[in-house]
Amino acid sequence: MRPDHIGALISIGDPRVAPGGDRIVYTEQQIEADQNRYVTAVWLTDLAGSRRSLASDNVDASMARWSPDGTRIAFVQHERTDDAPTTIELHDIAAGTSVTVCTPREAPAELEWAPDGTRLAFVARDPDPAYYPAPGETRKAKDTPARNITHFFSREDGEDFTFDRPTRVFVVAAAEGAEPVVISDGVGTNAMAWSPDSASIAFCAARHDNWDLDLATDVWVVSADGGPPRQLTETRHSYTRLAWSPDGSQIATVWDPSPFDGPRHGRVAVLDASSGARRTLTEALDRNCAVFPAVRSPVWDGTEHLLFTYEDEGRVTLARVAVGATEQAGDITPIVDGDRCVTGFDQCDGTLAVVIATPSSLPELHVRTTATGPELRCLTDATARFRAATGSEPALSMRFTARSSDGAEVECWAFQPEGDGPFPTLLNIHGGPFTQYGYKFFDEFQLQVGAGFAVVCCNPRGSSGYSEAWGRAVRWPECASDPGTGWGGIDYDDVLACVDTAMATFDWIDGDRLGTLGGSYGGYLTSWIIGHTQRFKAACSERSVNNLVTEEHNSDIATVFRDYVGVSIVDDPAPYVRASPVTYVREMHTPLLILHSEQDLRCPINQAEELFVALRLLGRTPEFWRFPGESHELSRSGAPKHRVQRTEIILDFFGRHLQQR
Repeated sequence: MRPDHIGALISIGDPRVAPGGDRIVYTEQQIEADQNRYVTAVWLTDLAGSRRSLASDNVDASMARWSPDGTRIAFVQHERTDDAPTTIELHDIAAGTSVTVCTPREAPAELEWAPDGTRLAFVARDPDPAYYPAPGETRKAKDTPARNITHFFSREDGEDFTFDRPTRVFVVAAAEGAEPVVISDGVGTNAMAWSPDSASIAFCAARHDNWDLDLATDVWVVSADGGPPRQLTETRHSYTRLAWSPDGSQIATVWDPSPFDGPRHGRVAVLDASSGARRTLTEALDRNCAVFPAVRSPVWDGTEHLLFTYEDEGRVTLARVAVGATEQAGDITPIVDGDRCVTGFDQCDGTLAVVIATPSSLPELHVRTTATGPELRCLTDATARFRAATGSEPALSMRFTARSSDGAEVECWAFQPEGDGPFPTLLNIHGGPFTQYGYKFFDEFQLQVGAGFAVVCCNPRGSSGYSEAWGRAVRWPECASDPGTGWGGIDYDDVLACVDTAMATFDWIDGDRLGTLGGSYGGYLTSWIIGHTQRFKAACSERSVNNLVTEEHNSDIATVFRDYVGVSIVDDPAPYVRASPVTYVREMHTPLLILHSEQDLRCPINQAEELFVALRLLGRTPEFWRFPGESHELSRSGAPKHRVQRTEIILDFFGRHLQQR
């Protein structure tokens, strides 16, 4: 794979099965490289794979949702021009025509039908007109009033200011030209779910005064006609991803028991819809059910089972859990498992639709029915189209385990380029740290292998996908509960053990030509590594945290690092200083590439600037590239031209420093 092949990537997702189980809608995102943009279409397919697009070629469409009677599909649409409004459309299946329901001020993040088919609910931001001009109006910044900030988290990466654009739940009639009505709001409003009688909507939000201090999020229930919402849960935990049971008695959810004592596994539970009493169904699983990136809310399979996804040693597994009527509550049966990742799913009337990615294939839509048996059939051809467009065959991963300094086994993977080794080798470190590498196609690895580098990676302590204790092992020693080594402790040992074991296992890895790179937390650990060892010949630290002191003041999630550290920056800055890579800048002699986005709010660009300035003051020569207009998500969803340029910069840098023996 070459950098220009990024433009051939295809992403399939968000499947929804029609009532009756005979058809499926899903989205397909492609890249128009010449226009430097992503384009997304909604496709309707039958179970044989015969498909058609629901929208015209000049629009982006997403979030397709079936009406309860299966005759119409609601979806969100946006014309491919910068100033075009976003609309909610209704598509008549038989007639093949669409009408516009309404034009929200901002694009909806969620869209769902009322079970009686008369209305739609959606979640969207509602800009305060004091700060945001009406459509078609222009206003200079100097004519906008000052913003009064009263809480943390007033901005969000990729969104800029959010406190003056709160998310709200809207309800609108399922008819052309209808007027949406706000029925509720709250900080972080999300995960709405209709009651089966269409009378109420459940949603998650923080509505208490100190939400930014405790990070608790509650479940609320509000009449679909509006009015004061009823709080269903006590304000102690964090809830998301709701699904109301078909009989109306329970609401499924994914919850975090201690939002400021993380990382914790997301757990699948059910709430009594009247009392809010909670029963957790996955306590014995000891795996994270709040999968990242998010797949979807649990899906009811009748009234006695739920379908949900969880992370498991690099995999994302789809499973069924018993709610507890005819079977023991908490009994879990894998439905789609193995060395692959489920990235989307839905089930209706005996048809299961699943989007599956593997290390050698892009996400593809699969289906199985009760009539055809347990085998999954692939309905899409994204991988074949990608291979035809690029002429490239993906390198396959080779799993191995490394034994770390304390004897723990660390799960690792290696990728071998074509040709004769030994090859210069790149250690990749994932972000998070509470995320995972695993069994799905990852363009970063394929691009590096395509350029002639061997690749090694692992899921060190701090990663998700394993026991909760594994994820919590990198909490700071100052933590009152489950103290660990802190970042740069056992995780550092784990990634170095991965490299050592790879060198001992594969004779095609050149231990004299090692490089390391990572983004976000992976950038942090990269910066940390070069301040503590000289064994790597080059390093790339991207969108990194280099100074935890300033990160805890400037990030869009500033103040949450005390979750890992155990003390606040005000009470005791010493642990933040001790664990900051920039503290060890005098020990950094490895050639370093620094990449950062200028609009990154998660790890603001001052994190890159501080490391660059410190190294230059010492007479070192770091290479620093800034990407205008990009957020923390540059490598995943940045402008296609920037993604290509970024890859070219990385490969050129390591080529110059590692290719010569």
